[in-house]
Amino acid sequence: MITIGKGVQGEPSPLDHLWTFGGKMEQYFTKNPATEKEIFKFEWNVGKEVFYFYTSNSVFSKKGVDFGSMLLIETILNENEDFAGSILDLGCGYGPLGIVAAKILKKSFVTMCDVNERALELSRMNAKENKVDDRIKVLASSSFENIKDNYDIIMTNPPIRAGKDVVFSFYDGAYEHLNKEGRLYVVVQKKQGAPSTKAKLENLFGNCETANKKSGYFIFRCIKE
Repeated sequence: MITIGKGVQGEPSPLDHLWTFGGKMEQYFTKNPATEKEIFKFEWNVGKEVFYFYTSNSVFSKKGVDFGSMLLIETILNENEDFAGSILDLGCGYGPLGIVAAKILKKSFVTMCDVNERALELSRMNAKENKVDDRIKVLASSSFENIKDNYDIIMTNPPIRAGKDVVFSFYDGAYEHLNKEGRLYVVVQKKQGAPSTKAKLENLFGNCETANKKSGYFIFRCIKE
């Protein structure tokens, strides 16, 4: 059983001076953030492994890995201990889920994609920091726009604030880009659309199981038959 610790953010990194721009507050799904960059680094314990991540403003959950994402990766790791195959981290942010998957599921190859260029740059930094860059590919893609391959597992903490159409495009694309018997894992809060997500996924896949739930968060698992 993999247990997930809470990541704690440290002080700003000495790299701060490389990341300074003027600008205004932006959403984490902005393609090219113009807000001032301030790099932070935090430590995260997952099972017996210790991970280090750089984050910044204008990326999702910049102060540490959010509870929903922690529950998502914990569920995936515990259900797929002997996994060997391809994984897509859809909407990867600065990369914690894909990087943890690559490190712990040692026979996996992970593709991480996001629309946010700052998040993608951090993902590349973090893959190198955690020594898994040889088994990770980082792509710029809005939903499945630039995704060409199919995968054995797709995992996502979808950008709820981007709206229902964007979120549902994640689900539609996941169905098209899963291999046969491939699995989609989604985390969503009950108050942010869990019932409508479950209905959409059941209609799309013909199945949708609640793989885990805690503190108002649901992990849905669908299998492409």
